[in-house]
Amino acid sequence: MRLQLLSDLHLETEDVALRPAADAELLVLAGDIDASWRALERFDAWPVPVVFVAGNHEFDRRELRETWPTLRSRCAELGITLLEREELTLTGRDGRRVRFLATIRWCDFDLFGEPRRERCQRAARYFVEVMRATRDGQPFDPAAVRDEALACRAWLAEALARPSDADATVVITHYAPSFRSADPRYGRQSSTASFCNADDELLAHADLWLHGHLHCRQDYVVEHPPGRRRARTRVVSNARGHAFKGEAEGHDGLLCVTV
Repeated sequence: MRLQLLSDLHLETEDVALRPAADAELLVLAGDIDASWRALERFDAWPVPVVFVAGNHEFDRRELRETWPTLRSRCAELGITLLEREELTLTGRDGRRVRFLATIRWCDFDLFGEPRRERCQRAARYFVEVMRATRDGQPFDPAAVRDEALACRAWLAEALARPSDADATVVITHYAPSFRSADPRYGRQSSTASFCNADDELLAHADLWLHGHLHCRQDYVVEHPPGRRRARTRVVSNARGHAFKGEAEGHDGLLCVTV
């Protein structure tokens, strides 16, 4: 199955030309498409099915609990499939069945281990202030983000452990599953834990892991020890980012990944 992958378009401020890839069978939107949601209309009547995993900025200045049903309803109006802690199985043109497991997978701040968790949460306050979201009427602060992240991870770990007769398993998250995806501009800074999770042990349960969030492109293969479910997992991000920061330079809006 050929998957066109886009994320971090930030259409609330960015001017991006969007075109369907000629040979794609599915469009995957891996979050931070438009904080205002208005540009989601640009994916209405897209020539292939569209699967959308929300990013953190889809919640900007919104109440978390209320946003999910409202965003889901908006996507349904446009024919977009919003997935959050949900599974979807599709059949490609080649007859192979592909299982998609999707969740935003908020950051749990354990990227560098428990001893650095508090420092990483302090570094995250800047991003929380940018979002200005709430949960149950209270600020969606680092503690609340971690709480949501752990729920996402628990669901994903359980879903990956379930037996499946699909020919391939694809995980879609907004946040990255490994430090390997870290933006080289920031490396091991505590703020990187606001972008990547330490989900490396889950990688062996997936053939392909798609993500966004970091404003840089990634495409790497993780080899697994003998005896694991899969010998290798490919991890791909096609995040665009902000043009004024130079992050969009070299971005390929027609990138397709085969699974």
